[in-house]
Amino acid sequence: MASTRDWLLDDSPSSRLQARLGRGYRVLRSLLRNPLAVVGAIIVLGLVIMAVFAPVFATHSATAQNLSMRLMPPSADNWMGTDELGRDIWSRVVYGSQITLVIVLLVAVLAAPVGLVVGAVSGYFGGWVDKVMMGITDIFLSMPKLILALAFVAALGPGIQNAIIAIAIATWPSYARIARAETITIRNSEFISAVELQGASKLRVIVAHILPLCTSSMIIRVTLDMAGIILTAAGLGFIGLGAQPPLPEWGAMISRGRSFILDQWWVATMPGFAIVIVSLGFCFLGDGLRDVLDPKHGERQ
Repeated sequence: MASTRDWLLDDSPSSRLQARLGRGYRVLRSLLRNPLAVVGAIIVLGLVIMAVFAPVFATHSATAQNLSMRLMPPSADNWMGTDELGRDIWSRVVYGSQITLVIVLLVAVLAAPVGLVVGAVSGYFGGWVDKVMMGITDIFLSMPKLILALAFVAALGPGIQNAIIAIAIATWPSYARIARAETITIRNSEFISAVELQGASKLRVIVAHILPLCTSSMIIRVTLDMAGIILTAAGLGFIGLGAQPPLPEWGAMISRGRSFILDQWWVATMPGFAIVIVSLGFCFLGDGLRDVLDPKHGERQ
């Protein structure tokens, strides 16, 4: 085991694979030394496991109604109580984790690459290309993310698919700004000049050399933005523009439970707890990744 550790921590790796594995090992060790990052990773991992194995964790159907059991308080049979239609809230929270995970993953897959490419192209070419692209980006950034998403989903129509598209449209500009700032720093580096002197095309320089160097900052920002994406999706669900009934979306569950908040507090509180815990998990994990992947972090240690 010691020899494997020494091989991973070797300052002079003999192959690209060894270098990548060594960096991954160092990142993992740094994360494990951060208690909040560990807590965040456990919460995010718990979300993934719960979403994948929802039928195992759920004790009841998420949509089956039983009016004789409506608005029952938490008990041994219904761990989080029941809602106004007699549906088990724990089971709906468990199945709602699937919707939450799908939303954050699809928004990240749609928004992050677009912002990364736009920012890299804008920062590398500069001039009128930069002015046009950043002008469009600034138009999106000038409006609050929730209001912008609300406007797009209102135009597209209610539904989880349209909500994902609307949130992605409202999210990509911040990624473009980060990628542009990174690219401006990188484009005047000596290794970029050397690559250009060797005859590499602009496309190759951007794809093979600039985009990979922007990835670390993008991963950090995407992880930190997960909490905002969850809250935006919950906000759209709260006003009826997100996932539609009978889907157990957490924001919609809070909206339906607000009428009973004084007497049957569990109806709205339980999905609210789920939103808060998962959002904190992504924030803790994002902070840990920022400390580890920040190029200046090593200098501060």
